[in-house]
Amino acid sequence: MNSKQKRAVITGLGPITCIGTGREAFWRGILAQKSGITRITGFDTSAFRAHNGGEIRDWDPAQFFPPHRLKRLDRYAQFSVASALLALEDAGFTWSREKPQSRVGVSFGTALGGIANAESEHQSYLKNGTRGVNQTLALQVFGGSAHSNIAIECGFRGPGTTNSNSCASGTVSVGEALRYIRDGMAEVMIAGAAESPLSPLTFGAFDFIKTMSRSTGEPAHACRPFDLERDGFVMGEGAASLVVEELEHAKNRGAKIYAEVLGYALNNEAYHMTSPLPSGEAVVECMRDTLADADLAPDKIDYINAHASSTQLNDSNEVACIKTVFGDHARKLAVSGTKAYTAHPLGATGAIEAVICALALEHDFIPPTLHLQTPDPACDLDVVPNEGRRQKLDYVMSNAFGFGGINSCIVLGRLQ
Repeated sequence: MNSKQKRAVITGLGPITCIGTGREAFWRGILAQKSGITRITGFDTSAFRAHNGGEIRDWDPAQFFPPHRLKRLDRYAQFSVASALLALEDAGFTWSREKPQSRVGVSFGTALGGIANAESEHQSYLKNGTRGVNQTLALQVFGGSAHSNIAIECGFRGPGTTNSNSCASGTVSVGEALRYIRDGMAEVMIAGAAESPLSPLTFGAFDFIKTMSRSTGEPAHACRPFDLERDGFVMGEGAASLVVEELEHAKNRGAKIYAEVLGYALNNEAYHMTSPLPSGEAVVECMRDTLADADLAPDKIDYINAHASSTQLNDSNEVACIKTVFGDHARKLAVSGTKAYTAHPLGATGAIEAVICALALEHDFIPPTLHLQTPDPACDLDVVPNEGRRQKLDYVMSNAFGFGGINSCIVLGRLQ
């Protein structure tokens, strides 16, 4: 790292997931080592082959927003703003709409934005015409409503952006926040991502291309990263925000620091929309570039929160790439896939997994890969099967790979 670059640390965490909302409840969910995946109840899945998901069934937006505000916020925007508020509260960071802050910004991500809400509104249109459509629909369907609503809610006038890099979006949002802090463009960034994709057509679109698990057994076991019998990812919903803050700014206000954001990289495989590049060259380069950005040798990494989407091609490809990057050290690494907890809320997942990595560093605890019953010989690393592990952690990596060949990685470390 250039000695003139500013350092970025994480001071607040705001997850919203099917295993818990808020930092404390979420971490209790991780320690419980149980999946939040169930049979979908929000709509009829009988027309599809996939039936399971990570639904947030206890969501009550009235806990966060007054009625007049809710009229303008669809579920995606609710998740976005509420996760930011949770992270700000956790960070003890003061904000005010009446006193806007120009050095605080928002770096957010999503794969699909408000598309599920648009789907619902279209049904209302077909049934009731224009009178049946929410008059603020145009303000809800675009992905940028996430960072815009957070900025409006909190008075943040710094850099504002919402990326749409498929399932890498959440990781990209954290990485870009690091860049804004390093370059002195902001003192504080709210980094995160949100997704609300559980609606018939949106869910069905992924079922049509045969990427989701069609398991008919116990729903909680549908997501099986690294298992020989894995048959696809399980879609979920949710969000997570992280307060990413310039180190001296955090110290000056006496903030609790969870971790430092040390490195970030982003690239594209330029190969295929859904299948990984067989050689793994781009993933290897992304991980190596992240380590170089963090100024760390491969053997310094203690744990990798893998993308581990529970698809046949992606899991084995990622393991092969980890072996290439880390060499002999790969056998000493703990590498777990945590989507079996939360399902896969698409663009939000990388942000959720960044929260997991920050808490893993704080608690020196590696979450397990749940439901590993039949180990895949092609995934023969230490994938922390079924039971978590207490282990001293100094540096962790989080991988996120998305449709379109998008690869992104970050490295978090204990503050030195």
